[in-house]
Amino acid sequence: MTVERVTDASDPRLADYRDLTDVALRRVLEPAGGLYLAESAKVLARALAAGHRPRSVLTQEKWLDEVERLLRDELGAESLATPVYVVDAELAEAVTGYAVHRGLLASMHRPVTPPVRELLAQARRVVVLEDLVDHTNVGAVFRAAAGMAADAVLVSPRCADPLYRRSIRVSMGTVFQVPWTRLPAWREGAELLHEAGFHIAALALADDAVSLDDFAADPPDRVAVVLGAEGDGLSRQAIAAADSIVTIPMAGGIDSLNVAAASAVAFWALRIRS
Repeated sequence: MTVERVTDASDPRLADYRDLTDVALRRVLEPAGGLYLAESAKVLARALAAGHRPRSVLTQEKWLDEVERLLRDELGAESLATPVYVVDAELAEAVTGYAVHRGLLASMHRPVTPPVRELLAQARRVVVLEDLVDHTNVGAVFRAAAGMAADAVLVSPRCADPLYRRSIRVSMGTVFQVPWTRLPAWREGAELLHEAGFHIAALALADDAVSLDDFAADPPDRVAVVLGAEGDGLSRQAIAAADSIVTIPMAGGIDSLNVAAASAVAFWALRIRS
């Protein structure tokens, strides 16, 4: 493979890795530019196993052997086309804006997300994330979805990017394991879910809400669990589109859980029992 040692922070070969702390800039450039960033060998291995392909890898000398092994094992002869940029710790921090201590960063070609109908065709349990803005929560929901065997995740047009670096890291790479795509705005989105035979269950507080215990006792065959934004919860459009409003029974004077924790509880309660 091509190993290139870089000593200048302004080197154009490092453009994909520059100024990673500017979240607004990454939101614009990554989806539009067709790339995302994988951080750590474990995350890169899961991305490669899912069929994603690297544009390049940024690492330090002490991790070079591990990076070369990983690329060879996962890509075979294709690894020869992947440039590996070797930099020292100071240069890595100067380029990215933070201390890179997880072994590597990889600039990855962003895969095309599948059509909603294709994703729903064989699914029975899916989650819809409406306008979550915290990448940590998005990653945690994906990890819960993977652990509880949800079939797919659908994200609203304004939801944070599942392939943002923090989302990927918090998910432990499960964003590559659970199929996902963008759902259109609610009128069309609800039509697509109902067309595929899904019962839309919105997790929210409401006077007419049914307990998750009762809903899970005899659940519909296909369920789409809808989770709302941090703080504001679900929009009026999401509530209106729902077939059921479902709430998690709480104690101790607490009315709700963090959205990621709530997702894990709901996925576990609604898991398919063989």
